[in-house]
Amino acid sequence: MQFGRYFEEFEVGAVYKHWPGKTVTEYDDHLFCLITMNHHPLHMDVHYAEETTDFGKNVVVGNYVYSLLLGMSVADVSGKAIANLEVESLKHTKPTFHGDTIYGETRVLDKTESKSKDDRGVVYVETIGYKQDGTVVCTFRRKVMVPKRKYGETRGGEQPGRPTPQV
Repeated sequence: MQFGRYFEEFEVGAVYKHWPGKTVTEYDDHLFCLITMNHHPLHMDVHYAEETTDFGKNVVVGNYVYSLLLGMSVADVSGKAIANLEVESLKHTKPTFHGDTIYGETRVLDKTESKSKDDRGVVYVETIGYKQDGTVVCTFRRKVMVPKRKYGETRGGEQPGRPTPQV
């Protein structure tokens, strides 16, 4: 199974629909908040959220939604990446709540060959994340440096660094 793409495999306008989706649990949200030291009561305190917010319930922390979508896109977009160069924009357009299922897809906006090295290029993509009802909750654009096929072939092909079992 392919993991990521070489520069030559990206086509401007192509859309990759990442699969499967992920249902966000309270545990996921709270663990991410605790790991990242984000203790805002909007995310952690049910009573606070019910009594003092417009939503009336906890909102999933936006950086978790972004991280989830970024992770979903790896197999289709950056699995062969040399480097993630830039996140140009990040927008949280609607809230995500515990129990929502997030789906993602990425569109290739542009691709540019490297001017300094002939074995790679930069792919410019936009990822959108949406809930089970189609509501878009997050969008971001990023630039990823990806290898050309010859780069991969000189470094071990599709599964570089994979050992051979000693039976």
